[in-house]
Amino acid sequence: MLRLSPAVLLLLGLPLHAQSVTPGDYAGIRETALAVIGFEILPPRPEPGYSLDHGIAFAGGHVGTGFAGQTLVSDGPFDRLSGQPTPPLALLTGPEGAGLSLATHRAFGSMAIYPLGAAGYPAVEARGEGSIAVIFDEDVCALGFLVHTDYADPLGSNADHRGSVTLTAYGRDGARLGQEARSLGTGVSALALRVTDGLAAIAGATLENTDPGGIAVDDLVFGPCSETLG
Repeated sequence: MLRLSPAVLLLLGLPLHAQSVTPGDYAGIRETALAVIGFEILPPRPEPGYSLDHGIAFAGGHVGTGFAGQTLVSDGPFDRLSGQPTPPLALLTGPEGAGLSLATHRAFGSMAIYPLGAAGYPAVEARGEGSIAVIFDEDVCALGFLVHTDYADPLGSNADHRGSVTLTAYGRDGARLGQEARSLGTGVSALALRVTDGLAAIAGATLENTDPGGIAVDDLVFGPCSETLG
């Protein structure tokens, strides 16, 4: 994936497509999920863990760093995804040494994904500063992640810690369906998106952040529309 600086590319917002997706309840989605993906695919290894340039496959889809048609832009230590995905939605992985890493995460108590920023593996300043993209084999009605932002400081020096995390859903045609953008404190938070019209439409999603401590991601959930639950 090509990485350009903001001096070369402007970060352009993408128009919403019929606003058919809104923030959802992670716990509720998890209860009816088709799958909960915990990323326990390799033996436990402490940070910096494993560097994975070719993404992560799971039953029902694949995790990478962006979509075809988007360009990875360095915004300080963070990655930004610029541009609209081209149809049909196709996953991108990498770039080499700065894609994804898997490592044991103390707060989750399990293996978790660390999206790598421009500094690359195994640099501490790269861990959690990158972007994540997930594509599903079949369109889904809901998805969500658990996201860890930073550890609370017992002395309270990071009590005002704030970073933004943005989850964006896309259709198979590359159209942006909806988004959840939140300013998070420390610890584990949940982000989720759900369709509003009862029709499976989410083909994939991206996760970007500007968190000072970087993010780690675990327990991807995705599932059907409530109307199909019987």
